[in-house]
Amino acid sequence: MDDEIQLISDGDGLAVIGDPAAVERFLVSEGLTSKDLGLPRLGTVLSAGSAVTQAGSEIAANSGRWVKLSKKSAQLVQKHGLRESSKTHLSTGVVRGKHGQIKGFVEFTKGSLLTNPAVLAGAAGIMAQLAMQQAMDEITDYLATIDKKVDDVLRAQKDAVFADLIGVDFVLQEAMTIREQVGTVSEVTWSKVQATSLTIARTQAYALRQLDALAEKLESEPKIGDLAKAAKEARSKVQEWLAVLARCFQLQDAIAVLELDRVLGASPDELDRHRLALRVARNNRLDLISRSTERLMVRMDAAAGTANTKVLLHPTSAREVVDSSNQVAETVVEFHALLGIERGRESLEARRWTEAATEVRDKAFDAGADGVGAARRLGGETFDLAKSTTGRFSKGLTDRVRRRRTADDELDQEG
Repeated sequence: MDDEIQLISDGDGLAVIGDPAAVERFLVSEGLTSKDLGLPRLGTVLSAGSAVTQAGSEIAANSGRWVKLSKKSAQLVQKHGLRESSKTHLSTGVVRGKHGQIKGFVEFTKGSLLTNPAVLAGAAGIMAQLAMQQAMDEITDYLATIDKKVDDVLRAQKDAVFADLIGVDFVLQEAMTIREQVGTVSEVTWSKVQATSLTIARTQAYALRQLDALAEKLESEPKIGDLAKAAKEARSKVQEWLAVLARCFQLQDAIAVLELDRVLGASPDELDRHRLALRVARNNRLDLISRSTERLMVRMDAAAGTANTKVLLHPTSAREVVDSSNQVAETVVEFHALLGIERGRESLEARRWTEAATEVRDKAFDAGADGVGAARRLGGETFDLAKSTTGRFSKGLTDRVRRRRTADDELDQEG
């Protein structure tokens, strides 16, 4: 009998469903690491009836694994030609092959597990939860690597908004623990967390205003010395406020995970629409954060441009401005990659320093050789930093994700 692997992609992850042995062969052949999809939970979205009984028995006989979409797994979706539904925005299909060899793509056939709309909606909801939990884990890794932990930042604030956020964190941790132990989100658990969104939103807005204030201060400083001071302040504060934003985003994802469970249990017919609405809301938050951080980088670039014009007369202050600009750029690039914000900002290029040095070349003899030497040294260092920024972060993030995935695989094997 042919192996049949049913595939679903929601843009964030890939679900692989089928006979346990066939699923394992497929994942090994494609070189993919995965997590348990939690397929038995789909039984909760079914109503009474003979078709349901058949679907329930098929769920019990199958295995489901979830793969986070990376460049490699995204190519797999294209390779097998999954077709996207305009209604659900899910890409679905089946691959089949004899004797464990997956050879081709076919449409879902009548009787396939995922031709049941309720089961498909349930699978998509669980996939969304897994994607958000993966993002939450990566934010935890990110917060653990920065010098100033976000909890320290929050506790240093006197504003009641921050104290409330710490309380929200405790409430959501408790709710997620109960969910993990029980497998569902009861009315009692949901009643504890449903009002927490407002506190998180207020804290996010506060952190965004702080980033905007740093950007405005950079724009208002006309003197190179004051500009260097403002740039250094931005350098020391930006990562703290980005850490606060990361924690807010993590808590918002936790609420969404609990929310999907609640809808799954109370109103399964609304699950797919709710999943899509949560995706839109999440993207809106990303856009808001992206616009704020990009405004900051525009101001940092402008400050670096001003420093270019002063490099000969004020080499030390100019160096401080550009060093701060590059450090902030690296921090923002890392933060954007963490949250999956595609629109990035190019690091400061050596061209700027080359132009600055060229413009003052004719004045070099009057200003002295030291000034020219400072400009050239600064230009070379800036170029090296710009080239290494993205690569260094990508390697670090890859290593952290690899360690987490290895740990997940070990837990799966033990289970």
